[in-house]
Amino acid sequence: MSYVILDLEWNSAYSRQEHRFVNEIIEFGAVKVDDSFCEAGCFEELIAPKIGKKLSGKVKQLTHLTLEDLADGGDFLSVAKAFGEFAGDSVVMTWGTSDIHALIDNFLFYTKKRNIPFLTAYCDLQEYCEKAIGEYDEGNQIGLGSFAEKIGVSFSEEEQHRAAADAVLSLKCLRKVMDGYPLDGCVLKADCEEFYDRMLFRNHFVTDLSSPDIDREQMKFHCDVCGARARRLKKWKLRNKSFCADFYCKSCDRTFTGRISFKKRYDGIKINKRQAVREQQPEREENKEEKQ
Repeated sequence: MSYVILDLEWNSAYSRQEHRFVNEIIEFGAVKVDDSFCEAGCFEELIAPKIGKKLSGKVKQLTHLTLEDLADGGDFLSVAKAFGEFAGDSVVMTWGTSDIHALIDNFLFYTKKRNIPFLTAYCDLQEYCEKAIGEYDEGNQIGLGSFAEKIGVSFSEEEQHRAAADAVLSLKCLRKVMDGYPLDGCVLKADCEEFYDRMLFRNHFVTDLSSPDIDREQMKFHCDVCGARARRLKKWKLRNKSFCADFYCKSCDRTFTGRISFKKRYDGIKINKRQAVREQQPEREENKEEKQ
């Protein structure tokens, strides 16, 4: 089996035709490796923009590309076809899924179809590498440069943010950590509608208490000191996408705030529960003194 590590650069451009912004791809860069992860080829092509009339300041600053540099590039569909021939039946890898979203965006614009013709199997290298070092956190993923620094992979700041250089850096990171986690577990079948449903699903917090996605049993809290069931004192309030309420444990004579959030993902609901101890109210302290 072979693998192709792909990196893309793109420019956010407004399409008057479709009345929306498109992340217009301006560069393909990739490195191909065999099943021993030895380099077997590279691919690097610029694309002449058709949607955007200028490059954003951020893109120019990061990539050091200009419209003059891109003028002699190929058109998107021709470059994508050439890349597909280069990739063959390889597993395509990208650092994070944003490159896949950009590809879907561009194919939708040019072909009115969301399917990526050359994509049959896919691996999110960002997810894999973080799992390999035991630090995967879906809500706080690490950028390529930060991850490379974290694991001690050297790279030139001047080279970063060009597609081919970032693809090579991704490969260096993969080689450094690949013994820490089975790669097969992160490879997805990509030539099916389920893959695109997964890629395009927008994770979101459920903020309506009446939603069927909320399991009310999960909103019961037990004291984290004694384990006894705590009594909710007030109605639930929504704060920063979490539901919050005060609870009282009779066994410990302890009041705490319970917080719970429900994040809907493609694979289901992720629940996050936590407790924060409330300071004793002055009235409660006075009542204790009276009792004594």
